[in-house]
Amino acid sequence: MTATVESVEVRRLEIPLARPWAPDVTTVTVLPVEVRCDDGTVGHGFSWTPTIGAGAVAAFLTEELAPWWTGRAADPALWQQAWERVHEAGGGGISTIALAGIDLALWDARARREGTSVTGVLGRRHDELPVYGSGVNLHYPLEELVAQVERWVAAGHRAVKVKVGKPDPAEDADRLAAVREVLGADRDLMIDANQRWDVDRAAHALELFTAVRPAWIEEPLRADDLAAHRELRRRTDLPIALGENLHTIHRFRDFLDAGVVDVVQPNVIRVGGITPFLAIADLARERGARLAAHLLPELSAQLSFALPEQTWIEDVEDARFADLGVLAESTGLEFGAGHVRGGPTRGLGIRFTDRPSLPPADRGRSGS
Repeated sequence: MTATVESVEVRRLEIPLARPWAPDVTTVTVLPVEVRCDDGTVGHGFSWTPTIGAGAVAAFLTEELAPWWTGRAADPALWQQAWERVHEAGGGGISTIALAGIDLALWDARARREGTSVTGVLGRRHDELPVYGSGVNLHYPLEELVAQVERWVAAGHRAVKVKVGKPDPAEDADRLAAVREVLGADRDLMIDANQRWDVDRAAHALELFTAVRPAWIEEPLRADDLAAHRELRRRTDLPIALGENLHTIHRFRDFLDAGVVDVVQPNVIRVGGITPFLAIADLARERGARLAAHLLPELSAQLSFALPEQTWIEDVEDARFADLGVLAESTGLEFGAGHVRGGPTRGLGIRFTDRPSLPPADRGRSGS
């Protein structure tokens, strides 16, 4: 007999970043979600809004989703019903970010009930996966960017990703040339414009970057603009990666069917949790696109271990929850030598403390 949800509790945790993502982005916000079931099982999940909308997501969870799910089955299979229930407030964005908190908690509870991990429930297919070093580093001076890439190389990463989008693309080209010199010829270099360009600027910049052989260009254009992506596809052969700002499987299908995306990058939280993430991964596979989950390596890795294909795991320097001192217990994941291995023995293994255990000053040099 399926357990029933007795209560849903939501907290708010603001986490200082050891390495700011911009001069004005020094914290990220997590909303830990606890689902209590009538069989005594407690599931732990979270929603994540790095800089925008945490209060709105918390209110959506508390006022809309928690009352709806209380008294219903503690089963992530109800995700579609819940999404349809709240769709009036928007098909994606606040609604899906909020849904993720409960979806993760229900998967965590299911795995704990079965005495295994979420990866175990899904069926583990990989013992380890490759990790690429990633940095929110457009604001770094050149010497600090180069030093960061040197750290990634020393740590064994076979691929790295850096930000582009300076007002003058020639400056980006110079920075990328310095990065490529550190990487050498045999490591992959991904670049990420974070939606900063229009089509003309993107096409011009990408032509300048040919010499550094980018493995992909991520979010070259505003993610909502499918027509612009069609035009850019006509003007560049460079693989295009996107997805962190698409929120539903329907939008992923639009971009895949238009033939404008080569690397699909769903963020597990922004798409609404594990349930829709798995459906999006299936869709990408059907359409012949690669998949590389966006951020949250301690979550993304656990799901990617269960996918048929081997995928890259993105690891932003000094930004794992464990590094930031906000986890109540170890996830059991081991990051090193450019790979991730291991995982929790039960559930997701991602349970948050009330506050970071170390002040940012004790966790390393600022990236600003």
